[in-house]
Amino acid sequence: MLELLRKFGLPSVSASTQGPAIDNVISLVHWLMLVLFVGWGAYFIYTLVRFRASRQPKADYKGVKNHYSSYVEVAVALVEVALLIGFAFPIWASRVNDVPNSINSVQIRVIGQQYAWNIHYPGPDNIFGSTKVDLVDEAENPIGIDRSDENAKDDVVMINQLHIPVDKPVNILLSTKDVIHNFKLPEFRVSQDAISGMEIPVWFKATMTSEEFLETTKGGPREGKGFEIACAQLCGLGHYRMKGYLTVHDDEGFANWMDEQQEYLLEEAGDDDDDWGDDEW
Repeated sequence: MLELLRKFGLPSVSASTQGPAIDNVISLVHWLMLVLFVGWGAYFIYTLVRFRASRQPKADYKGVKNHYSSYVEVAVALVEVALLIGFAFPIWASRVNDVPNSINSVQIRVIGQQYAWNIHYPGPDNIFGSTKVDLVDEAENPIGIDRSDENAKDDVVMINQLHIPVDKPVNILLSTKDVIHNFKLPEFRVSQDAISGMEIPVWFKATMTSEEFLETTKGGPREGKGFEIACAQLCGLGHYRMKGYLTVHDDEGFANWMDEQQEYLLEEAGDDDDDWGDDEW
């Protein structure tokens, strides 16, 4: 069933630790829907033939006397309860209750807006710098980060570019600046609404790097295309172009990427100091 679902829309690769369990629930639900479709379809055809006018020209006003249909409905309800309690609830509980702490995971803020994803890293000190509404500049400072704050000096801010390490828990602190968006990583089986006024934790652990993923796409329609970040909630006229990209590094690659960002921040800070000195002179 999973292979069939992947041919009709489910991503062919599951790149996170929770992916197999979610795929299993999706498969079980589709099996249940298939049984119901075939069962009720067969019953409908049976009633058309069994109670056709040529066989029963006179209507029976007493109706059905047995309770077979009730038994079937109870059985279907029991199966649905089993799916919820036995499979769906445990997955949901692990997503909600087992959120990794800041010491054992990579903490990243993701702020949605029409029509982009703002990515905020706390930097090597693992402490997010403060942000202020009056500092927001859509071109230069979309989240209003206050660089005068000591904790913000090493913070990295990207637009539509998310970088994470492989085999390490990643905790996304999801929020939005305006309307409701949906942060979706199809290959990681991650999908969560970003709601105004709320910061919602979304955590997962990647099991393959972007390079490994690209190897699986060779010869297919996704060849040469890496992991994408989609907005899965209609959020306005520009919803179609609200797309970002996710790069999964090995530990060394992620460390090198973060070092590059820190070097860039130091260069920017140096340029700002030079400009300030010239003005004062």
